[in-house]
Amino acid sequence: MTDIIELKRIATQVRRDIIRMVGGASSGHPGGSLGCADVMTALYFGHMDLDPEHFDRKGRNEDMFFLSNGHISPVWYSVLARRGYFPVKELGTFRRLGSRLQGHPSVHDKLPGIRQASGSLGQGLSVGIGAAIAKKMDGCDKLVYTLHGDGELQEGQIWEAVMFAGAKHVDNLIAIVDVNNLQIDGTTDKVCSLGDLEKKFEAFMWKTVTMDGNDMQSVVDGLRKAKAETGQSRPVVILMKTHMGFGVDFMQDDNKWHGTAPNEEQVAKALSQLEETLGDY
Repeated sequence: MTDIIELKRIATQVRRDIIRMVGGASSGHPGGSLGCADVMTALYFGHMDLDPEHFDRKGRNEDMFFLSNGHISPVWYSVLARRGYFPVKELGTFRRLGSRLQGHPSVHDKLPGIRQASGSLGQGLSVGIGAAIAKKMDGCDKLVYTLHGDGELQEGQIWEAVMFAGAKHVDNLIAIVDVNNLQIDGTTDKVCSLGDLEKKFEAFMWKTVTMDGNDMQSVVDGLRKAKAETGQSRPVVILMKTHMGFGVDFMQDDNKWHGTAPNEEQVAKALSQLEETLGDY
């Protein structure tokens, strides 16, 4: 397990990658990507059992991850590259014509690390449930993880999947919800209030865990606690409180940055707040 200090260093570099990728392409979604840099770093650099050198879409004998809110692809691409799935220098092709690093993750060009195209919100949990059931059928004791935005929970398919997973005791599944209370049109409360998510998931027979998604120690502890709750006849959900745009002061908690790319001046300002720790691509 990578120590907390090193995980923080990696997460800072991931945030630099996000800013440079989205700024360089003049397109993309920096807000949620920055907010989820800590959990994605912890998952890929310490928590999940992975084999980047022998990646295939079947994911046998290793943990699997599905990004349901596919618009935050910059954070996933950065973590995958830094973890060794593909060359770090390829991050510079983000959203370029012919790039494997499309705005939303795709399997068309067989980018290592990506098992399912995503970005049409609401579908990732269903995919994760299917993968988790397949692991049970194969006798595999590894886990399946999914990541969702809280605004995504306004999609009806999510709650069908939540109901199914609870009823069928899919207890090798851990769903993570990025609870930043913001989406493209404003606050989640303003658009369509989600109510008490903890009580809702528990009503569907899920085990809930909470954590501060922008505190690395809390993230590591929360992931360990969630894993300890698997195998007990209930799926597990982590309600992860984050700040959209975390790490860049003028982006933090501002839904403008859900899908707005920084200009050259803003890129420079953002990078001045993020130390280069692993070397830029």
